[in-house]
Amino acid sequence: MPHATSDDSKPARQSRSFTAQAAVMGAITFLSRILGLARESIAARYFGSSPVYAAFTLAFTIPNLFRKLLGEGALSSAFIPLYTQALKRQADRSGAGTDRLPAPGESFEDPAVFAAASVNFLCAILTGITLVGEGILFLIVSFLPMSADTLLACRLTMVMLPYVLLVCGTAFLGAILQGHERFAAFTFTAVVSNVCLIIAMITAASSLDLSDETGRTRAVYWLSYAVLVAGVMQIAVLLPSLRAVGFRFRIMLHVFTPAVKQMLLMTIPVAAGASVLQIGVVLDKGIAFFMSEGVDRTHLNWFGQHIALPLAEGATQRLNWAQFMYQFPLGVFAIALATAIFPKLSRDAIDVDRTEFKSTLRRGIEAALLIGLPASAGLILVREPAVKLLFEGGRFTRADTLWVAQSLAIYSAAIWAFSLQQILSRAFYALHDTRTPLMWTVWNLLINLAVEIPLIFTPLRESGMAFGTLVSFAVQSLAMLWILNRRVGGLELRGAFGRIGLMLLATGAMVLACQGVKMLPFWPASDTRFAWAIQLLLLMAIGGAVYFAICAAGGINVLSALRRRKTSEAKPAGPAL
Repeated sequence: MPHATSDDSKPARQSRSFTAQAAVMGAITFLSRILGLARESIAARYFGSSPVYAAFTLAFTIPNLFRKLLGEGALSSAFIPLYTQALKRQADRSGAGTDRLPAPGESFEDPAVFAAASVNFLCAILTGITLVGEGILFLIVSFLPMSADTLLACRLTMVMLPYVLLVCGTAFLGAILQGHERFAAFTFTAVVSNVCLIIAMITAASSLDLSDETGRTRAVYWLSYAVLVAGVMQIAVLLPSLRAVGFRFRIMLHVFTPAVKQMLLMTIPVAAGASVLQIGVVLDKGIAFFMSEGVDRTHLNWFGQHIALPLAEGATQRLNWAQFMYQFPLGVFAIALATAIFPKLSRDAIDVDRTEFKSTLRRGIEAALLIGLPASAGLILVREPAVKLLFEGGRFTRADTLWVAQSLAIYSAAIWAFSLQQILSRAFYALHDTRTPLMWTVWNLLINLAVEIPLIFTPLRESGMAFGTLVSFAVQSLAMLWILNRRVGGLELRGAFGRIGLMLLATGAMVLACQGVKMLPFWPASDTRFAWAIQLLLLMAIGGAVYFAICAAGGINVLSALRRRKTSEAKPAGPAL
């Protein structure tokens, strides 16, 4: 019998705009990044660019590879669109007052069952990976000859490999919360991780003698065990929020539900793309590690030819610090924005005309460039005082400062491309197109290697690897934007060109203003930590004021436009049949 639903019974909650959510995430991420800077500053002072800490950095890359591949990469990227769409269908059926069965070819799987089955599947996969990995590493360290720093890297990897299960589990549980538009708890897990590592570093420094190799080696083992403690605490932080959205972990023997099978089909190309990207990350770190001088390594034996290693000792860690610094604005805004926009893009993508999808995507692109463009120029401007203030001192020398600052400038030139690529990848995944990001990730890796390998033998040395990253991501982001524009029948970007042009003009004015400030009589020129801090604050304040003043004068009001609230997730239901 036909009946109408009341406004009270339908799920008509107001949805916060994705920029409001991104602002919350950005604030928490900012705290996390500040703690991360403190962590790296402490590490630079205690360990410098020593091979021991380089071994820890390389070993820590392995569990992080799986986090980005499975936890935050392939499975999450495939899971979130399916899960949010399942929640929307469930809300639509509830709002319409019907429990109709799905039509042929249509799936109405319970979102709670889908989430629980997916978590069980992920735990089984990660447990197997951890056990197999430990066995392979045991054989490697037992039977293969290797240098002391390589052996240390392998042993530290053995200690931290169980972190794969913990950190990937944290990321996937965070994906469940993202489907319910809850971002704060998952974002806060990075704060927990940084606090654990800072405490471990300070404890090790106060208990061990870090002036010799033996003390530093014991210290990095302490750090490795602290990583495992951090993984357990990260999951604990998520439990209250998971209970609040109704998620309950339960052991399921039958995990291959229809929705899980669909997720796995979507995961294959995403996993391949994420694998290529992470292989690129590992290759970069591996090239820096094995092509740099070490304690007992100065030349490379290549088919009987002895070739002097092109990179100075500590290149791996210096590149890691440069990467950490350019990722600061990415984490605070770009990744937060992309994470917040993903569930909305996924919901809007199922509409036939995709008008709202394209509108959301345009606003996301503008918002990414609004911050990405000045962040690129700004970090180049402040690179030297920032690196000196954060790292110089102790075992971190002036030569280390110059190398990190040079690599940071090159990496920073691509922040706008990183920011744009974060948005575009989510848009393709929301459209269930996982092959295009895969294809361009492969091209990214090939372009990166083709550019960086020759450059490390030039005066650029280790900074040549940063240049390869700059070129590959710039090409990838522009190509994916062009493809996506054609895929959805036009993003109507002509209206945005004027605003983007004004952003570029404001960025140029910001650069000129900051360069002008350096010529003024009151510019602090002394080589002290206080002077570096004043230099940094002056450049940030004046550069930011000039940029946003010009944007405001030109009528750019992107962030305000993005604060529009969506009236309702569900339209008023008609009669149920």
